[in-house]
Amino acid sequence: MSLTAEKELTHKPLKEEIFDALHRQIIAGKYSPGDWLRQEDIASQMGVSMTPVREALDLLVAAGLAERVPYRGVRVREMSTQDIVEAYGLRLMLEALTAREAAVRITPEQISGLEKIMDEMKKHVKLNEMPQERQLSREFHSLIAEASGNNLLIKMYAVVTNAFPDWLLYEAVFRKPELLASSVAQTYEEHSAIVNCALKGRCRQSRTIIS
Repeated sequence: MSLTAEKELTHKPLKEEIFDALHRQIIAGKYSPGDWLRQEDIASQMGVSMTPVREALDLLVAAGLAERVPYRGVRVREMSTQDIVEAYGLRLMLEALTAREAAVRITPEQISGLEKIMDEMKKHVKLNEMPQERQLSREFHSLIAEASGNNLLIKMYAVVTNAFPDWLLYEAVFRKPELLASSVAQTYEEHSAIVNCALKGRCRQSRTIIS
């Protein structure tokens, strides 16, 4: 199904649908750092016109996933070791901050959303499913950021996560597949701890309101 056909089933503008599709491909490693994002090729592959593709590429550049090179086009952003270290360090700090903020503001619906994502993650435990697992993990942490209710924090987290290439987080298991089971288990335990913290935060909040 082309994105034009899919668009009829969604409420997002076409440029955002294309952005989402390219975003998934980049964090899954289907486009490597430095790869050119050719408008003509993307439009042909997705069955859309050039205009929404150009707008989607603008969104990728604004999000920090791509960079525009004058007179040449748009390519997936290349990062130095220093860039990666800085982005990962900020990501860790912001994830801790969003989790603390979310613990006292998260809604039952958002907790249910986190649990559904975790259930879906259980289905992706094979080596060739790691891109899907990383996408779900990103959705998990994005929902935590949303639950913080802090709009500036949400925007900052989006910028920092887009600046960090997610494929680096599972590259090691491709080189050493024996690490896969322990890596998946550790991720699940960490996410479970976050959900439990959110549940406890809501319980404390409820007791405060009742008293």
